[in-house]
Amino acid sequence: MDAAVFQRLHHTDCRSVCSSCNLREICLPVGLTRLELDYIDRRLVAGRRKVPRGSYLYRSGDRFESLYAVWTGSFKTCLSTADGREQVTGFQLGGELLGLDGIDSRQHGLDAVALEDSWVCVIRFEDFEDLAQEVSSLRQQFHRIMSREIVRTQGAMLLLGSLYAEERLAAFLLNLANRLQARGFSATAVSLRMSREEIASFLGLTLGTVSRSFSKLQDQGLLFVRNRQIQITDPLGLQQLLDGDPT
Repeated sequence: MDAAVFQRLHHTDCRSVCSSCNLREICLPVGLTRLELDYIDRRLVAGRRKVPRGSYLYRSGDRFESLYAVWTGSFKTCLSTADGREQVTGFQLGGELLGLDGIDSRQHGLDAVALEDSWVCVIRFEDFEDLAQEVSSLRQQFHRIMSREIVRTQGAMLLLGSLYAEERLAAFLLNLANRLQARGFSATAVSLRMSREEIASFLGLTLGTVSRSFSKLQDQGLLFVRNRQIQITDPLGLQQLLDGDPT
Protein backbone atom coordinates (compact mmCIF):
# COMPACT_ATOMS: atom_id res chain seq x y z
CA MET A 1 0.00 0.00 0.00
CA ASP A 2 1.49 3.35 -1.02
CA ALA A 3 1.33 6.77 0.62
CA ALA A 4 -1.47 7.95 -1.62
CA VAL A 5 -3.75 5.14 -0.45
CA PHE A 6 -2.93 5.81 3.19
CA GLN A 7 -3.80 9.47 2.76
CA ARG A 8 -7.01 8.83 0.87
CA LEU A 9 -8.49 6.56 3.54
CA HIS A 10 -7.47 8.66 6.54
CA HIS A 11 -10.31 9.90 8.75
CA THR A 12 -10.32 12.66 11.37
CA ASP A 13 -13.60 12.07 13.17
CA CYS A 14 -12.11 10.86 16.46
CA ARG A 15 -9.86 12.83 18.81
CA SER A 16 -7.98 9.82 20.22
CA VAL A 17 -4.70 9.33 18.40
CA CYS A 18 -1.91 6.79 18.82
CA SER A 19 0.99 8.76 17.35
CA SER A 20 1.14 11.20 20.28
CA CYS A 21 0.55 8.62 23.04
CA ASN A 22 3.52 7.92 25.31
CA LEU A 23 2.51 4.24 25.48
CA ARG A 24 2.60 3.59 21.75
CA GLU A 25 5.96 1.76 21.94
CA ILE A 26 4.53 -0.89 24.27
CA CYS A 27 0.96 -0.95 22.97
CA LEU A 28 -0.75 -2.30 19.86
CA PRO A 29 0.83 0.18 17.36
CA VAL A 30 4.43 -0.64 18.37
CA GLY A 31 6.75 -0.97 15.38
CA LEU A 32 4.53 0.88 12.92
CA THR A 33 6.17 3.41 10.61
CA ARG A 34 5.35 7.11 10.76
CA LEU A 35 3.20 6.71 7.67
CA GLU A 36 1.30 3.79 9.19
CA LEU A 37 0.80 5.67 12.47
CA ASP A 38 -0.62 8.63 10.57
CA TYR A 39 -2.95 6.24 8.77
CA ILE A 40 -4.37 4.56 11.87
CA ASP A 41 -4.66 7.77 13.93
CA ARG A 42 -8.31 8.51 14.77
CA ARG A 43 -9.30 5.18 13.24
CA LEU A 44 -7.91 2.56 15.63
CA VAL A 45 -9.28 4.07 18.84
CA ALA A 46 -13.00 4.81 18.85
CA GLY A 47 -12.79 6.76 22.11
CA ARG A 48 -11.69 6.57 25.73
CA ARG A 49 -13.65 5.31 28.71
CA LYS A 50 -13.13 6.02 32.39
CA VAL A 51 -13.43 3.09 34.80
CA PRO A 52 -13.47 4.06 38.49
CA ARG A 53 -11.65 1.93 41.03
CA GLY A 54 -13.57 -1.27 41.79
CA SER A 55 -15.83 -0.89 38.74
CA TYR A 56 -16.22 -3.43 35.97
CA LEU A 57 -14.99 -2.72 32.47
CA TYR A 58 -16.95 -5.80 31.44
CA ARG A 59 -18.35 -8.91 33.09
CA SER A 60 -18.28 -12.56 32.19
CA GLY A 61 -21.16 -13.24 29.82
CA ASP A 62 -21.23 -9.73 28.37
CA ARG A 63 -21.35 -9.45 24.60
CA PHE A 64 -17.90 -8.97 23.07
CA GLU A 65 -17.67 -5.92 20.85
CA SER A 66 -14.36 -4.21 21.63
CA LEU A 67 -10.82 -4.65 22.76
CA TYR A 68 -9.49 -2.25 25.37
CA ALA A 69 -5.98 -0.87 25.73
CA VAL A 70 -5.15 0.36 29.23
CA TRP A 71 -4.28 4.06 28.91
CA THR A 72 -3.88 4.90 32.60
CA GLY A 73 -4.32 2.82 35.73
CA SER A 74 -4.46 -0.95 36.08
CA PHE A 75 -6.90 -3.85 36.06
CA LYS A 76 -7.36 -7.39 37.20
CA THR A 77 -9.13 -10.14 35.26
CA CYS A 78 -10.92 -12.82 37.22
CA LEU A 79 -13.63 -15.44 37.12
CA SER A 80 -16.06 -16.73 39.70
CA THR A 81 -15.75 -20.36 40.77
CA ALA A 82 -18.70 -22.66 41.32
CA ASP A 83 -18.57 -22.07 45.08
CA GLY A 84 -18.66 -18.29 44.66
CA ARG A 85 -14.97 -17.56 45.13
CA GLU A 86 -13.02 -15.21 42.88
CA GLN A 87 -10.07 -16.57 40.93
CA VAL A 88 -7.72 -13.87 39.66
CA THR A 89 -6.28 -14.75 36.25
CA GLY A 90 -4.07 -11.73 35.57
CA PHE A 91 -3.18 -8.09 36.12
CA GLN A 92 -3.03 -5.58 33.26
CA LEU A 93 -0.98 -2.36 33.15
CA GLY A 94 -0.77 0.61 30.79
CA GLY A 95 -0.40 -0.38 27.14
CA GLU A 96 -1.74 -3.90 27.65
CA LEU A 97 -4.92 -5.24 26.04
CA LEU A 98 -8.09 -6.41 27.71
CA GLY A 99 -10.91 -8.33 26.07
CA LEU A 100 -8.97 -11.00 24.18
CA ASP A 101 -11.01 -13.65 26.03
CA GLY A 102 -14.11 -12.72 24.03
CA ILE A 103 -12.85 -13.02 20.46
CA ASP A 104 -13.70 -16.67 19.84
CA SER A 105 -17.20 -16.91 21.34
CA ARG A 106 -18.06 -13.20 20.94
CA GLN A 107 -18.81 -13.27 24.66
CA HIS A 108 -16.52 -12.31 27.50
CA GLY A 109 -15.42 -15.22 29.66
CA LEU A 110 -13.86 -13.13 32.44
CA ASP A 111 -14.58 -10.09 34.57
CA ALA A 112 -12.28 -7.07 34.16
CA VAL A 113 -12.14 -4.82 37.23
CA ALA A 114 -10.23 -1.56 37.71
CA LEU A 115 -7.69 -1.70 40.56
CA GLU A 116 -7.58 2.11 40.63
CA ASP A 117 -9.25 4.95 38.75
CA SER A 118 -8.35 4.06 35.18
CA TRP A 119 -8.91 4.96 31.54
CA VAL A 120 -9.01 2.61 28.57
CA CYS A 121 -8.86 3.19 24.82
CA VAL A 122 -11.84 1.50 23.17
CA ILE A 123 -11.01 -0.42 19.98
CA ARG A 124 -14.10 -1.71 18.20
CA PHE A 125 -13.15 -5.17 17.03
CA GLU A 126 -14.97 -5.08 13.69
CA ASP A 127 -13.26 -1.80 12.84
CA PHE A 128 -9.93 -3.21 14.00
CA GLU A 129 -10.27 -6.25 11.75
CA ASP A 130 -10.89 -4.01 8.74
CA LEU A 131 -7.93 -1.80 9.62
CA ALA A 132 -5.65 -4.80 10.20
CA GLN A 133 -6.42 -6.00 6.69
CA GLU A 134 -5.20 -2.68 5.33
CA VAL A 135 -2.09 -2.35 7.55
CA SER A 136 -0.25 -5.68 7.62
CA SER A 137 2.20 -4.62 10.34
CA LEU A 138 -0.74 -3.89 12.66
CA ARG A 139 -2.08 -7.37 12.01
CA GLN A 140 1.35 -8.88 12.66
CA GLN A 141 1.67 -7.01 15.94
CA PHE A 142 -1.72 -8.30 17.04
CA HIS A 143 -0.59 -11.83 16.28
CA ARG A 144 2.50 -11.27 18.42
CA ILE A 145 0.30 -10.07 21.28
CA MET A 146 -1.87 -13.17 20.98
CA SER A 147 1.25 -15.34 20.98
CA ARG A 148 2.57 -13.60 24.11
CA GLU A 149 -0.77 -14.25 25.79
CA ILE A 150 -0.39 -17.97 25.11
CA VAL A 151 3.15 -17.91 26.51
CA ARG A 152 1.94 -15.95 29.55
CA THR A 153 -0.74 -18.55 30.23
CA GLN A 154 1.80 -21.36 29.95
CA GLY A 155 4.12 -19.48 32.29
CA ALA A 156 1.33 -19.07 34.84
CA MET A 157 0.68 -22.82 34.74
CA LEU A 158 4.39 -23.48 35.34
CA LEU A 159 4.39 -20.95 38.17
CA LEU A 160 1.55 -22.73 39.94
CA GLY A 161 2.76 -26.23 39.27
CA SER A 162 6.47 -26.27 40.02
CA LEU A 163 7.46 -23.45 42.40
CA TYR A 164 7.35 -23.07 46.15
CA ALA A 165 5.46 -20.15 47.70
CA GLU A 166 8.46 -17.81 48.05
CA GLU A 167 9.52 -18.60 44.48
CA ARG A 168 6.04 -17.84 43.16
CA LEU A 169 6.03 -14.50 44.94
CA ALA A 170 9.56 -13.71 43.71
CA ALA A 171 8.53 -14.49 40.12
CA PHE A 172 5.44 -12.31 40.46
CA LEU A 173 7.36 -9.33 41.85
CA LEU A 174 10.16 -9.56 39.28
CA ASN A 175 7.66 -9.76 36.43
CA LEU A 176 5.71 -6.80 37.78
CA ALA A 177 8.89 -4.75 38.31
CA ASN A 178 10.07 -5.46 34.75
CA ARG A 179 6.73 -4.43 33.30
CA LEU A 180 6.69 -1.23 35.33
CA GLN A 181 10.25 -0.43 34.25
CA ALA A 182 9.18 -0.74 30.60
CA ARG A 183 6.64 1.98 31.35
CA GLY A 184 9.20 4.37 32.78
CA PHE A 185 8.82 3.52 36.46
CA SER A 186 11.44 2.32 38.92
CA ALA A 187 12.57 -1.29 38.55
CA THR A 188 12.99 -1.68 42.31
CA ALA A 189 10.36 0.53 43.97
CA VAL A 190 6.99 -1.13 43.37
CA SER A 191 3.66 0.26 44.52
CA LEU A 192 1.18 -2.61 44.54
CA ARG A 193 -2.26 -1.72 43.23
CA MET A 194 -3.60 -5.17 44.00
CA SER A 195 -4.28 -6.52 47.49
CA ARG A 196 -2.50 -9.46 49.06
CA GLU A 197 -5.73 -11.42 48.73
CA GLU A 198 -5.67 -10.81 44.98
CA ILE A 199 -2.01 -11.77 44.75
CA ALA A 200 -2.76 -14.95 46.70
CA SER A 201 -5.61 -15.83 44.34
CA PHE A 202 -3.42 -15.29 41.28
CA LEU A 203 -0.55 -17.36 42.71
CA GLY A 204 -2.75 -20.18 43.97
CA LEU A 205 -1.80 -19.55 47.59
CA THR A 206 -3.59 -18.62 50.79
CA LEU A 207 -3.48 -15.10 52.17
CA GLY A 208 -1.49 -16.30 55.17
CA THR A 209 1.09 -17.99 52.94
CA VAL A 210 1.56 -14.82 50.89
CA SER A 211 2.00 -12.73 54.03
CA ARG A 212 4.56 -15.18 55.42
CA SER A 213 6.37 -15.24 52.08
CA PHE A 214 6.67 -11.45 52.09
CA SER A 215 8.11 -11.64 55.61
CA LYS A 216 10.59 -14.37 54.67
CA LEU A 217 11.84 -12.47 51.64
CA GLN A 218 12.26 -9.37 53.78
CA ASP A 219 14.10 -11.36 56.47
CA GLN A 220 16.49 -12.59 53.77
CA GLY A 221 17.26 -9.01 52.79
CA LEU A 222 15.64 -9.32 49.37
CA LEU A 223 12.75 -6.93 49.98
CA PHE A 224 11.68 -4.12 52.22
CA VAL A 225 7.92 -4.17 52.72
CA ARG A 226 5.76 -1.34 54.00
CA ASN A 227 2.09 -2.02 53.40
CA ARG A 228 1.74 -1.96 49.57
CA GLN A 229 5.09 -0.25 49.01
CA ILE A 230 7.72 -2.81 48.05
CA GLN A 231 11.41 -2.01 47.70
CA ILE A 232 13.34 -4.75 45.94
CA THR A 233 16.63 -4.36 47.79
CA ASP A 234 18.42 -7.28 46.12
CA PRO A 235 17.08 -7.93 42.59
CA LEU A 236 19.88 -10.37 41.79
CA GLY A 237 19.24 -12.34 44.95
CA LEU A 238 15.53 -12.46 44.16
CA GLN A 239 16.32 -13.81 40.69
CA GLN A 240 18.74 -16.35 42.15
CA LEU A 241 16.01 -17.58 44.49
CA LEU A 242 13.75 -18.06 41.50
CA ASP A 243 16.50 -19.81 39.52
CA GLY A 244 17.35 -22.10 42.41
CA ASP A 245 20.90 -20.70 42.61
CA PRO A 246 22.27 -21.28 46.14
CA THR A 247 25.02 -18.65 45.77
